[in-house]
Amino acid sequence: MSTFIPARAAGSPAKFTLLLLGSLAGVLAAGAAGATGDVPAVSVKYSQESLATNGGVYDLYRRITIAAKQVCPDVSIRDLSALHQVAVCREQAVARAISQIDNPKLAALHASRSKNG
Repeated sequence: MSTFIPARAAGSPAKFTLLLLGSLAGVLAAGAAGATGDVPAVSVKYSQESLATNGGVYDLYRRITIAAKQVCPDVSIRDLSALHQVAVCREQAVARAISQIDNPKLAALHASRSKNG
């Protein structure tokens, strides 16, 4: 699950933090839940102004996909079921983040790079 958390930074009224959380199925399949059952999370910071440029949109998309790889880590290539669950976890984390940001340029980029879009 991804969570969008607005946060005001000193001197910058339009800064936001995007928190990416791995889906429970993907995280458990990857063995990342550990003994405590904690779900890993990664915060991705961006500003609304950065989404006004193509470069800013591409940069945010790249950082979101990197964060999804961190919250849904790799597993052994021998476990095909777990590999599929990790891929689904990453796809869902990115899709939720894109949806919550609600930016047409970012959504178009995601659709063009998505297997389903």
